[in-house]
Amino acid sequence: MASSEDVNVRICGQEVIKYDLEIKALTQDIINCPGPHSALAELNSRVKEKFNKLRLRIQDLEQMAQEQDTESTRLPILMEMESQRRQMLSNQTAWRKANLACKLAIDNMEKDELLHGGESPSTRHRKVTKESLVESSSNITESLMSISRMMSEQVKQSEDTIGTLATSSKTVQEANEEFKTMTGTIHLGRKLILKYNRRELTDKLLIFLALALFFATVLYILKKRLIPFV
Repeated sequence: MASSEDVNVRICGQEVIKYDLEIKALTQDIINCPGPHSALAELNSRVKEKFNKLRLRIQDLEQMAQEQDTESTRLPILMEMESQRRQMLSNQTAWRKANLACKLAIDNMEKDELLHGGESPSTRHRKVTKESLVESSSNITESLMSISRMMSEQVKQSEDTIGTLATSSKTVQEANEEFKTMTGTIHLGRKLILKYNRRELTDKLLIFLALALFFATVLYILKKRLIPFV
């Protein structure tokens, strides 16, 4: 049975992967964001929130690694933590590039609309292409979010497993305490039985000696009465 520490490490790793997928999905939304700048700002706010949560969970993973008792259990967790940290830095780079590209595209579109005073055929074509990209992005985002939801369900199941482990651990501890109490009682009973057996043997010996002394006295008296000169 897996220990609660192993389950906690697995839950933390699953949450890190979940936030990583959500950040990738939001970065894709930024790439295909048609504007305006307020919509881009809203997406960036959500990305920052996910990065903060991801950073905290990576720190938790590092802390769990330091709390391991052996090097063989500590090193795999540290390697996973370093891998996720590099992935986070890669996501940050992709996020910044997506921001620059999206801002530039929105600025160019606004300038083009101002210069032409309306929609030109090329502008309409760009919008149609943009809508197709947005639709494709939405499909990708939905797939990533679906994976994220699956990860959340796994995290919930792992949390339930921790509760079960905690309950089982408490039951085992209670049974162990009861076993120790029963063992002490058995040892005490064994000592008492041995003590009573020794006392019974001593009592039998004393009774035998008393009877022997009694019969010896009776024989002595009979001898003196019946054969006084012997």
